[in-house]
Amino acid sequence: MEALRPLDTLNSARDKKVILELKNGKQIIGKLKAFDVHINTVLEDAEEHSDGQMVRKLGTLFIRGDTIILISPSE
Repeated sequence: MEALRPLDTLNSARDKKVILELKNGKQIIGKLKAFDVHINTVLEDAEEHSDGQMVRKLGTLFIRGDTIILISPSE
């Protein structure tokens, strides 16, 4: 079995809910729609969360890859 590369792993999360932790401490949860080699990311149905609670709905969101410190499956 061939080892997965990081972008392969991220690609397997496409159309699934993910959690993004940002450098500014914010946590964004949404459906991963697209990303590029710089990890610039597009989320749909995005929400900002704090302490496990939804703070606000953001809808479709483009996030620059250099602001992301972590991407994790949400479910």
